[in-house]
Amino acid sequence: MKIFLTGANGMVGKNILAHNKANKYQFFNPSKNELNLLSQKNVYNYIEKNSFDLIIHCAGLVGGILENTQNQDKFLIENFEIGKNVIQTARELNVKNLINLGSSCMYPKGINIPLKENILLSGELEPTNEGYALAKIAIAKLCDFISNKYEGYNYKSIIPCNLYGKWDRFDLQRSHMIPAAISKIHNAKEKNEKFIEIWGDGTAFREFMYAEDLSDAIYHIIELGLNNLDNFTNIGLGYDYTIKEYYETISKVIGFKGEFVYNLEKPVGMKRKLLDVSKQKEFNWNAKTSLVDGIKKTYDFFLERHNIRN
Repeated sequence: MKIFLTGANGMVGKNILAHNKANKYQFFNPSKNELNLLSQKNVYNYIEKNSFDLIIHCAGLVGGILENTQNQDKFLIENFEIGKNVIQTARELNVKNLINLGSSCMYPKGINIPLKENILLSGELEPTNEGYALAKIAIAKLCDFISNKYEGYNYKSIIPCNLYGKWDRFDLQRSHMIPAAISKIHNAKEKNEKFIEIWGDGTAFREFMYAEDLSDAIYHIIELGLNNLDNFTNIGLGYDYTIKEYYETISKVIGFKGEFVYNLEKPVGMKRKLLDVSKQKEFNWNAKTSLVDGIKKTYDFFLERHNIRN
C-alpha cells in the first residue's frame, strides 16, 4: 500500500513512521523543502505523479495557548489552505481513502460531559484557539461532504485528545502543557529553584494521550478498513487528570521537590475537554501507555534531545 503522509516531521508523523508496523507499507513523506503544501499546484503534481492508495493528513501549524492566541489569523489561514489543498486534490485525482487528523479543540466550549462527535458545531469555540479550531472544523466537514457525496470515497476524520510524547516541542513559547511543564520543572530542579508557576488554579482537567498510542490507533484503523469507520471518530483515553495532577506526576518523575504557585491572570482554556470514546471501543482499540510511563519516556527523550546525562 502506497501512503502519502503529510506532516511527517511533526510529532504525530514521526510516531507513525517509528511504529513497528510502518515497514508493512510504502510511505511517501516529503519535507517542507520537497513539497510546499500551501501550493495547490505542487500538491496536485505530487499526488498525480505517485497514485496513492491512502493519504494520512497530519500536517499543520500547531502551538500552545500563547502562540494560538497571538496568531489566530495565521493558524486559521495556513491550516485551512494546507487541508484544502490536500483533500480537494485527493478527490480530484481519485484517491479513495484518506485519514484526516482533527483536534479536540473543534468541540464547543463549556460542556462538562464527555464530548460526543455529534455535538460538533453546536456551540461557541474556546477563544484561545478559535482560529486553529475553525480551520480544523472546515477541513473535517469537507472530508464529511466528500464521503457522503461520492460513492466509494472514505475520507474519515479522527479527533484525538491532547497529545504528548517523543518528538514533542519543549520550548516554552510554542509548546503545549506537558512538554512545557517538563522543560520548566527540569530547569527548576537544575537551578535548585523552590517554586514552579502554573497558569490558572490547577483545577482544569485535560486528557493527554501518549502520541505513540495515537499512531497505534491509526494502524489499527488502516487494518480495520476505513469503510468501517464513521466520518468522525474520537481517539482518546476516556478519562482525564487535573493540570495540578500532571504537574505532580512530572515532578515525581523528574525529582523536583519544590512547590507550585498559581498565576490566576493567565489563560487556561476550557475547564474540561474529555472525549467520549464509545466509537473507538467499538473497533476494539484502547490506549496502552499509562501517564507515568508516558512521562518517563517523554522525559528520557527530552534528555536525549538536549544531550543531558543525569
